[in-house]
Amino acid sequence: MIEEIKLLERERWQDYMLPFRYISHSYYDVEIKQADGGFSVSFMKKPFDKPYIHDMNDCDKLFQTYRDDIKAWGIVEKDELIAVIETAIEKWNNRHRVTELWIEANYQRRGIATALMGLAVKRAKEEKRRAVVLETQTCNEAALTFYLNYGFTLIGFDVCSYSNNDIQNKEVRVELGMLL
Repeated sequence: MIEEIKLLERERWQDYMLPFRYISHSYYDVEIKQADGGFSVSFMKKPFDKPYIHDMNDCDKLFQTYRDDIKAWGIVEKDELIAVIETAIEKWNNRHRVTELWIEANYQRRGIATALMGLAVKRAKEEKRRAVVLETQTCNEAALTFYLNYGFTLIGFDVCSYSNNDIQNKEVRVELGMLL
């Protein structure tokens, strides 16, 4: 059963740190080839030699001041946040960006992420945005699977967003989008 999703008050949740932790068994290997006539790029799913554990407790915060028109919806139980989606408007290109989507581990696989994403897409449509966009990493197998199944497609990537070794680290930033 999905608990009640509410609009979160900025004053209460400003700078709340989201404890992102996930385990992946596969990643999308990025290969870029350059030839005289252009480029070719492939993203091929491959297994990790051993499970990849991503554990960053101090990386992402809600309601970052550098974003425009931020809103967040979440599920709160006993004053604890258990799920959230945060969105921001990219006014310059009329896109709706999902900046955070986080579900506490004990609440995953209950349809909460789908319900939260539905709110973000609904807001984008109501505000007549032309697309919903977001970013994740090639090593985040669960997130990529969810977003692709939801209807997002690859719209771009950055091979040096997090470090100068993103391809070798199997952590390439991918931009996904859904045209509305």
